[in-house]
Amino acid sequence: MLVSRRLKRLLQLVPGKRRFGVYRFLPFFFVLGGAMEWFMINVRIGKETFYDVYRRKRSERQYEARMEKNE
Repeated sequence: MLVSRRLKRLLQLVPGKRRFGVYRFLPFFFVLGGAMEWFMINVRIGKETFYDVYRRKRSERQYEARMEKNE
């Protein structure tokens, strides 16, 4: 209950409740999404970024599909 009250009070501090309602939180989600995208593009974990792994897996799937098609 204590956490719920604190969270409720924190959410009440965000301006624009009457005019925008729940949509007043959208800028926070845009910033969070942009930060996630930047992290996935620029931060290397080990030797690879998220997009390096994504591109490699996609090309592996395409190769496997071509091999299955040729059989």
